[in-house]
Amino acid sequence: MATTGTGPALPAAWPALPIDRASRASLVEQIVAAIAAMVKRKELRVGTRMPSVRQFARSNGVSTFTVVEAYDRLLNLGLLSSRRGAGFFVARSAPPALLPATGVDPMVPATTTVDALTPDLYSGVSEALPVGAGWLPPEWYGDTTILDAVRQAMKIPANRLRGYGHPLGFPTLRQHLAAQLSDSLFAVDAEQILLTHGATHAFDLILRTLTRPGDCVLVEDPGYSNLTSLIRHHGCIPVAVARGDDGLDFAMLAAQAAACQPKLMFVNTVLQNPLGTSLSQAQAHRLLGVAEQFDFWLVEDDIYRELAARGEASLAAMDGLRRVIRVGSFSKTLSPVLRVGSICASPSLLPELLRVKMLAGLTTSKINERAVYHAVSARPYHKMVEKLIGQLQSHRERTIDVLAEVGMTPVARPRGGMFVSAGWPADESNRSARLIAGQALKAGILLSPGEFFMLGPSPTVWFRFNVAYAAEAPALLTFLHTVRP
Repeated sequence: MATTGTGPALPAAWPALPIDRASRASLVEQIVAAIAAMVKRKELRVGTRMPSVRQFARSNGVSTFTVVEAYDRLLNLGLLSSRRGAGFFVARSAPPALLPATGVDPMVPATTTVDALTPDLYSGVSEALPVGAGWLPPEWYGDTTILDAVRQAMKIPANRLRGYGHPLGFPTLRQHLAAQLSDSLFAVDAEQILLTHGATHAFDLILRTLTRPGDCVLVEDPGYSNLTSLIRHHGCIPVAVARGDDGLDFAMLAAQAAACQPKLMFVNTVLQNPLGTSLSQAQAHRLLGVAEQFDFWLVEDDIYRELAARGEASLAAMDGLRRVIRVGSFSKTLSPVLRVGSICASPSLLPELLRVKMLAGLTTSKINERAVYHAVSARPYHKMVEKLIGQLQSHRERTIDVLAEVGMTPVARPRGGMFVSAGWPADESNRSARLIAGQALKAGILLSPGEFFMLGPSPTVWFRFNVAYAAEAPALLTFLHTVRP
């Protein structure tokens, strides 16, 4: 390849990339993936000058706007650099965090996991049996608890309807949360609590505050599917750390942390979604040690703690909110319609999180927060949660028995909570859980395939089952009999 004073030059004729206009992936995604692959194969070496935006657009029959966005993504990912007046140049010899253990090339943007199935998994308006959904039946929360709380919340004097509400969130709810956490887990002040529109909003604020495009973020694999898409949306690179029946793979965690120097890691300490497992006290201590060694934040997704046994490990309690940011939510013990979550963080970090919250959307809903306060502070609440735990336990055991009838075994043995993830051993048919989920939807059954929760391909066909709906569902059993290997 010829060289110039500014580094290796491309051939005069830039080769057309294999762009498929019928693909579900956008033109931008295909261009980014193709160039990342060329860098990986060393067809493009460090210092190679890329064609101008107009040259690239002309060679590939795309608009200059498409090329600009693709180059911008490649800049954010660190694969390209730009020099004023000189153009764009290859900046890396290999994608960061490219470890065989991840199962995928994290630099090649995957198509989003949100497809025709996922809106139904969150909307609650589908007529399909919600075996794969993340919410409990409304009647499990009690007949009047939520309605009474909403009625109480609406009783606001007119003179309190001025303004947008407290930036941190409804003070009385924050004080209640601080008292509950201080009593059961760790000492925290109400001024260290920021209320959000649910846990996903909390994750978004944390990513906005602590990461920049191109940063690596560690995630559990399998783990929360929406989180991976959110990380990619921010231009960051999700990097997998395997989690199974025995907890986290610490050898893989150390290797990934050393390779990609992550800014933070998201982890479900208790009743992990989708496996339902919990980290032991020893594993939690070890995780804190790795975070300290490689200097990254730990975001503890703690939304299932109220459904777990007392005494389970708490990263926030062990760490005292020095390196841990705790995210909570009420969607699992109250209705998910009440979108209220919380962030507990150190006094040094909270002001910046608050600033980002106000920039991104001002304050959160005082009505929702008042309703949550009235619900969780009412006398029947704790009895309702205890009843939930009992119902989940009996339905969980029944679900495991039902799935065994069609040859399905748990991916991991859950310690509690709402989910059982189970599947069949690997076979030679190369079947896809996603395709089976599509067939199930046509049969009126909403499944969550294992691919939703993993960064790479799964060696087996498995699904996450909501035990509240799967335990007593003859239609599910009939369908699984028809598709079993």
